Amino acid sequence: MDYFTIGKDTLGDNARIPIIKAGKAVQVFDMMATEMVRTIQENNAKGKNTVFIVPVGPVGQYPIFVDMVNSLSLDLHDVWFINMDEYLSDDKRYIDKNHRLSFRGFMQRTVYEKIRKDLVMEERQRIFPDPDDCTTIAKTIGHLGGVDVCFGGIGITGHVAFNEPEKVSVEEFTRRETRVLAISCETRTINAVGDLNGAIDAMPHWCVTVGMKEILESRKIRLYCFRDWHRAVVRQAAYGEKSACFPITLLQDHPDVTITITENVAEAAY
Repeated sequence: MDYFTIGKDTLGDNARIPIIKAGKAVQVFDMMATEMVRTIQENNAKGKNTVFIVPVGPVGQYPIFVDMVNSLSLDLHDVWFINMDEYLSDDKRYIDKNHRLSFRGFMQRTVYEKIRKDLVMEERQRIFPDPDDCTTIAKTIGHLGGVDVCFGGIGITGHVAFNEPEKVSVEEFTRRETRVLAISCETRTINAVGDLNGAIDAMPHWCVTVGMKEILESRKIRLYCFRDWHRAVVRQAAYGEKSACFPITLLQDHPDVTITITENVAEAAY
């Protein structure tokens, strides 16, 4: 695992996933919001729909995106946001929208309610995977003609969305579609540190997530990493062997994927 020690100056050389180095986190979020806006502008000019898979994590891009949309009077009526995932209760239902961890509540409060009413997309175009009908995402994407860009981050276990590691073949894992699944102990722990001040026992055990199939079929994939522990994760993503045990490595064969990182992530893991 010598790749963990790769320094900032050579990080990206011969990488299996291209790495873009930025400065501070705010610059990474600005780059993400700018790509979102630019893609929408280009598609609007062509009279085309824009279809994004979007995360709640990272989230720093959303205030910038909202400000850009409002200041540019950017019409979102032909834009579709498909959120990656949502936490579920132990009975495998959505957690309450008012729960502090709810991604649905976050998107409503932070994005949709902040965009001018004359610009924001209709509610039917704000989509979350449904634990009661996991086929909805694939059907929607098929109806819309595919996903323009899948935006996201990378989890501590190498997960993209909540596609946690599995001991299966690469071929089998790439066929995983939207589904309900258990969240790993590692993911629950790191998320508890960031979201609940370390209250691991209060973290949900279940989630519903878009699958690797939907992610890999996106025309572009843009990932953004800014936390110190991303140093190791990014290096394994870009240099590690392709394996379902570290799901991000499955993106190594995608024709248009990048990972944008902050200057602190560019530093060697150890």
